[in-house]
Amino acid sequence: MCGIVGLFLKNDALQANLGRLIVPMLATMSDRGPDSAGIAVYAPPKPGSLRLTLHGQADPLDAVALREAMARALGASVAVEARSTHAVVTLPEGSLEAARAWLARERPDLALVGYGRRMMLFKEVGLPQQVADRFGLAGMSGTHAIGHTRMATESAVTTDGAHPFSTGADQCLVHNGSLSNHNALRRELRRQGLQFHTENDTEVAAGYLTWRMSQGLNLGQALRAALSDLDGFYTFVVGTETGFGVLRDPIACKPAVMAETDDYVAFGSEYRVLVSLPGIEKARVWEPEPATVYFWEREGDRVQERAA
Repeated sequence: MCGIVGLFLKNDALQANLGRLIVPMLATMSDRGPDSAGIAVYAPPKPGSLRLTLHGQADPLDAVALREAMARALGASVAVEARSTHAVVTLPEGSLEAARAWLARERPDLALVGYGRRMMLFKEVGLPQQVADRFGLAGMSGTHAIGHTRMATESAVTTDGAHPFSTGADQCLVHNGSLSNHNALRRELRRQGLQFHTENDTEVAAGYLTWRMSQGLNLGQALRAALSDLDGFYTFVVGTETGFGVLRDPIACKPAVMAETDDYVAFGSEYRVLVSLPGIEKARVWEPEPATVYFWEREGDRVQERAA
């Protein structure tokens, strides 16, 4: 049993409040997932730059030493913001592979948990409110975010096992449920060149979507393909650079509820997650249909829902 939250802001005036809006949602899911928690925040991009989120053991990480060493190695300007055991590294676009090679060679103690133009990804062991506090999530701004609280039933309680999982640029996934064919699928995806760092079935689901999209499918098509390729029961919430999507298994085994107003679209494993949102009393509230893809994305100054 786990808890999922998601918030996509349609009203730009609310972007400065993204963290303050979603942290209470995450904390409400503590009893569904008290072991660990995580959140992916999508902030406006910095032109010509890429963001890497790194996880280490020190708290806080030594941001100055990391910045100076990476800048020397890459021969480029690098910015590092330490947030507890994580650090957000901003570096020029086109430097990803060089940065990865340097990290593997010089800083194997740091794990790359996510990267992209907009995404920052934080996860750690502990109660959801404690995790949110140590990363200062309430003070973060952005266009959308997805989060997860975990009750570990099939693997150890570790930071690596916490959600979200990211296997592609600006893409991540949170999952409530269990996949029955993830081991066989992991072997097949490894043959396709994907790398996995945990035994968690959610990482396999994230990798599957990345692989499908590398074949030319868009996110909606990749999610629809998952309905035939992934066995088990699940609710997926996926974050991308421009929006977020939702998919439930064909029998809708796990609970899910959504709400939409002119200002936002929100997702929660239970309705009580949504009650702290402004204007919830006037929102359209519904339970997402089984085997149906929902996706909202931002196109320039417009926000639209993509048909499944």
